[in-house]
Amino acid sequence: MKKLLFVLILFNSAFAQENNNPLPDWAFGGFKRPEGVNPVISPNPASIFVDPITKDTVRWEGNDAFNPAATIKDGKVVVLYRAEDKSGIGIGERTSRLGYAESEDGIHMKRRSKPVFYPANDSQKEFEWPGGCEDPRVAVTEDGTYAVFYTQWNRKLPRLGVATSRDLVHWKKHGPIFRKAYNGKFFNVAHKSASIVTKLVNGKQVIAKINGKYWMYWGEAGVFAATSTDLVNWKPLVNNKGELRALISPRQGFFDSDLTECGPPAIMTDKGILLLYNGKNNPTKGDKRFQGNSYCGGQVLFDLKDPTKPIARLDAPFFRPMEPFEKSGQYVNGTVFMEGLVFFKQKWFLYYGCADSRVSVAIYDPAHPAATDPLPESK
Repeated sequence: MKKLLFVLILFNSAFAQENNNPLPDWAFGGFKRPEGVNPVISPNPASIFVDPITKDTVRWEGNDAFNPAATIKDGKVVVLYRAEDKSGIGIGERTSRLGYAESEDGIHMKRRSKPVFYPANDSQKEFEWPGGCEDPRVAVTEDGTYAVFYTQWNRKLPRLGVATSRDLVHWKKHGPIFRKAYNGKFFNVAHKSASIVTKLVNGKQVIAKINGKYWMYWGEAGVFAATSTDLVNWKPLVNNKGELRALISPRQGFFDSDLTECGPPAIMTDKGILLLYNGKNNPTKGDKRFQGNSYCGGQVLFDLKDPTKPIARLDAPFFRPMEPFEKSGQYVNGTVFMEGLVFFKQKWFLYYGCADSRVSVAIYDPAHPAATDPLPESK
């Protein structure tokens, strides 16, 4: 009897630990990491590519493969992931290109041997060379036009760029998204991380319009917003002083005390517009329960009628570095950096970068939600 009681105590303790981070009904989750499959994409030094600018043969995904976008095409998940070669030392000092992987089950990936999106001798070279094309987010219109928003990195100033495609392989680059707005006022202000608003239409996730315009959340030092009529030229929201208007900002004492960097495309739900974002924890002013400078997953809900109005926000991360490959890589403080979220087989598949080195997946089944990542004990 004592042995059985001891086992029950251990079981209940473990169950409580797994469920010490409950989610409100407006949030997505918990997301479960499938057993024995992650990371689903890792660096591949065997992949070679002749760079169109240098004419050199490079191992374009030899160092790292991370920070993935995701969408659906022809009934398959397609992941566009950031891959770095070995041309430099340190984050941001190599050249990034976008690789292509597809999956029939959302887990097992078939990859192309060459990148599908990269800096070249084209109209965007001045913005993309030598740093490359980084950190994509991708979504599709109802008529089948894919739009990818990515960071153009020339190692001087990061800018958001946009490109469109019908097949996710051949792309038309349109350039920096804020080039024309306010006579170029924000063109030379650093900007990155765009999460365009999407919705489900007959089970298909597509780019949405709000009051006749496309809408996105963007930014890392805060969550900002912008609108567009053509997906190419975007107008940031500003306050009555003409300054960028932050809708939410980092919070001292919380896991997102340093950055609130926008994640995958936002989703319109019956509760509001849901944005998953990547919160960076300040090592001195953050939440002491989490590693300093680590990136954890947050969620914020905006009003459907007023997309600038946040109506709910998680105070604790629903997703955080837990696995060894999420804590070890070129980003030593650990990250589960979310950039891809797709509705596939009646579930939500979340694709994320692990320590700026690999790609993994976690799955949210609305019919059978998993437990969220448990909160650590207070330090």
